[in-house]
Amino acid sequence: MMKAFHKTSLLVLPWLAYVAFNHTVNAADVALYSKPFAVNSLWKSRPVSPSFSDFVIPTSKYNPNIHEGILSSGCFFADETSGPVTVKPNPGQKGVYDADAETNQPKIEIPHWPADLVPASGGDGHADIYDTASGVIHSFWKLRNTNGEWTANLYAWSPIDGTGWADPAHYYQGARAVGIGACAGIIRKNEFASSDPIYPHALAMSLALNGAASNPGYVYPATSADVYAPKNTGQIPEGALVMLPESFDVSKIKTPELIKIVNTLKVYGAYIVDTNDGTPFIIYVENGSGLNLHKNGYNYKAANELHLIRQSLRMVTSAKSWVDASGNPFIPEKNFNILSMRGPWCVYQRTACIQNSPTAGKFDTWKQAVIFGPTSTEVVQSNPSGRSLTQVTWAKPKMGEKYKITAKTTGGGKLRLIIKDKKYKTRVDTYDLSDGQSRTFAWPADDVTSNVVVTSGIGAGSSVSGTLIRIDQ
Repeated sequence: MMKAFHKTSLLVLPWLAYVAFNHTVNAADVALYSKPFAVNSLWKSRPVSPSFSDFVIPTSKYNPNIHEGILSSGCFFADETSGPVTVKPNPGQKGVYDADAETNQPKIEIPHWPADLVPASGGDGHADIYDTASGVIHSFWKLRNTNGEWTANLYAWSPIDGTGWADPAHYYQGARAVGIGACAGIIRKNEFASSDPIYPHALAMSLALNGAASNPGYVYPATSADVYAPKNTGQIPEGALVMLPESFDVSKIKTPELIKIVNTLKVYGAYIVDTNDGTPFIIYVENGSGLNLHKNGYNYKAANELHLIRQSLRMVTSAKSWVDASGNPFIPEKNFNILSMRGPWCVYQRTACIQNSPTAGKFDTWKQAVIFGPTSTEVVQSNPSGRSLTQVTWAKPKMGEKYKITAKTTGGGKLRLIIKDKKYKTRVDTYDLSDGQSRTFAWPADDVTSNVVVTSGIGAGSSVSGTLIRIDQ
């Protein structure tokens, strides 16, 4: 039987009061909502004996800030009792941009929508939905509610029990600049209310343009960077981890809210997830938490302490090892699938390849596959655009590395990969691979073009997906 929270739990977790008084809440769902991500997520893991750069985050137009409000986000709970909602494009937009498919959609159907959802009021309009029934975090940019109609500029999703970071194939999984959900790493309401001396994860931080780096604009584990990255003049790329060294004297900090943050920065640090306009650093807090350093007027003591923190924060350049949330040592994974089934797809008809053919299979971002409807003949379609292979800088294949492609298909579907060099000579052709079949090959050159070909089955319907992963020599 599912265990429900009783009323005494609601005194500890007021953020759940709405849903709990309206239906029975599954305790496992709430645990996943309040503590998402895998045990070895970098958000929940700590580096051992880190080494640091000597770059100091510079001052800027404003003081550093611990922020809940217009630039942060709410993190909203949904389960199987939450009703569906259709999200349409904001006025003037071609569609809701599906960041994974890299296409504009006329609408996005969300199966479980929280009744209490309120987007952040700033221009970014962030909101994340933790849909525990689907196991998905739905993330929006510029989300708005106008006369009961929901609209947005961008939609992306990630698995609740995943790493909390995107991967090279599904490289954009949330509305933050680095491709993650807006709630990843932020100080949650229940965490701020807790009497624990430390937050149980790395924090989410943005930098002003004079602190963030332009080349590279992002590093592992980030898979993307802010659009303004080329204007950055600092030395810390997005995705980098910054920490307070062990030698930082916590006794210098007198503001209670900052003491807990300092303790966290010494153990877990903070990942750079975005840039901002003129604030040396911002640490993000879930909207509605009540964490406000200036609730009784401007707090000059806290502002000075934030500058002490700024002067001591350093970027981590390496670590002797890592420890996960269970206390076990591990090596962070950097070898991921680099093959996506996103389009654009054209269908072969005689000697031509027809764009937007009505018989074409469609990319389903939630299934990460091309889905074909019923057909009496094979549909063969091609994507020579290169968008099927990752563009994430730290994950691009190098000449001589060995890779293994494996087909994952249903209904008789088939997958094929063709790689040509810059002289258009075919260097790799896997030919058609059925479900479970694989091919291993050496990456032929650094400068290649790719063509992914998928073939439908014949009958009620079929799907085609696959993985392309580097293997040991």
